[in-house]
Amino acid sequence: MKHILLLLLLMPLIGGVLMAANDPTAKEIIQKADEKMRGESNIASIKMSIIRPTWEREMTLKSWGKGTEYSLIVVMAPARDKGTAFLKRENEIWNWQPTIDRTIKMPPSMMMQSWMGSDFKNDDLVRESSIVTDYEHELLGTDTIEGLACYKIKLTPKPDAPVVWGEIISWISKEEYLQLKSEFFDEDGYLAQTIYGKQVKEMDGRLIPSVMEVVPADEEGHKTRLEYLSLDFNEPMELSFFSIQNMKRVK
Repeated sequence: MKHILLLLLLMPLIGGVLMAANDPTAKEIIQKADEKMRGESNIASIKMSIIRPTWEREMTLKSWGKGTEYSLIVVMAPARDKGTAFLKRENEIWNWQPTIDRTIKMPPSMMMQSWMGSDFKNDDLVRESSIVTDYEHELLGTDTIEGLACYKIKLTPKPDAPVVWGEIISWISKEEYLQLKSEFFDEDGYLAQTIYGKQVKEMDGRLIPSVMEVVPADEEGHKTRLEYLSLDFNEPMELSFFSIQNMKRVK
């Protein structure tokens, strides 16, 4: 009888150990969340709203991506910015500015600059770094965001990795691997910005946050809202699509 009572008392502990052993690693969680938003390839139509205390501005964008090494973003509106494009091709990042007929190769020093006057940094949208391969990942525990159970993960840059952040804390839902919140810290350990994933909905058969909202830490009343109007995954796409020549003519 004593042995049975002892076994009953230990069952919750044993169950917790077994569940923990079956949980994915921190890197696997980050990789699943990243792959869910990318697919093997993706094509998106996006509305971006730049919000300030006294004014707002909207832009519409179209983007194409293949894996983690190739992406192309083109501004569709307003008219004054139409045709402006950003291309990532392996380790190269290019910007095409049709108003001055100029192509610029963007150096790593530009990754922390504002993207088109928004609160997103260049690295947020045209990533030079990879959250999967350029960081070490540590599972800090669990938390709840918007009623959803989440893994809380710390990302620390690897030595000599081409990263712009000193640290990232990310909250990813256990159920669907949704990126619901990420805090970005500078090299001195100060919170620089927070990105929230909101309005979860199904797009092309995947449940994802359809709105990404970035809020800078030190600018009250400032935020930028990025809304996916459409998002299609795994469309056939040749690497030749991601060329400087195509960046100038794609629509």
